[in-house]
Amino acid sequence: MSNQENLILTEKRGNIFIITINRPEAKNAFDLATATQMNKAIDRFEEDPKLFIAIITGAGGTFSAGADLKAAARGERASTERGGFGIFAKPPKKPVIAAVEGYAVAGGMELCLSCDMIVAANNARLGLPEVRHNLVAVGGGLFRLPKRMPYHLVMELALTADMLPAEHFHRHGVVNQLTEPGKALEGAIALAERITVNGPTAQIATKEIIRRSYEWTEEEAWQNQMDYAKVALESEDRKEGLKAFAEKRKPVWMGR
Repeated sequence: MSNQENLILTEKRGNIFIITINRPEAKNAFDLATATQMNKAIDRFEEDPKLFIAIITGAGGTFSAGADLKAAARGERASTERGGFGIFAKPPKKPVIAAVEGYAVAGGMELCLSCDMIVAANNARLGLPEVRHNLVAVGGGLFRLPKRMPYHLVMELALTADMLPAEHFHRHGVVNQLTEPGKALEGAIALAERITVNGPTAQIATKEIIRRSYEWTEEEAWQNQMDYAKVALESEDRKEGLKAFAEKRKPVWMGR
């Protein structure tokens, strides 16, 4: 059984922050206590300038079965200042990768969609089965997923409540990489290491511009992007990046 103090485990690995959902006996379903600890973990990630990227994964061979329906039946909502599961409404400004084994369904899939990249084991299954219980996927899945795969396929997935293999989502561009079973975290770390060599303030700006681009016309984008790019372009990291290039060495990033 998971200790109530350790429902979310964290580990710093260089500039990478690994967040593990630790309720394997409940298939890593979220109750309020778990969501609150996730919220705190995301806050720590955001506040630490030496952490450039996070990976979210699950203990016990599965990612997350979504909301704890027993807690929900008691009237408990797994929501915090950052929204459902401590992340849905206000994902961190820094990049986040989901490392998926087993099942990522309902709010578990919506947690994946709150991340910026997904690495999944090739035997993992994902889906939005809420309608099976006459629930509605209000954790962002119904408006985030249609931006990432075709309308008709999203409609079929959400209305049938089917849970489909990770390969289906990889084929349609939702999952970035497939790994062998048991290797999703390893694959996510390898992807994170490819990212952390790059400028961290530029990564934050890049993520924000891409995320918000859906809201802008092209005319608006030319101006609006500079609000986010300015922070990176005026940072010490920019100076270090140019200096390291001139000196033919690897940059030493300050972070934010």
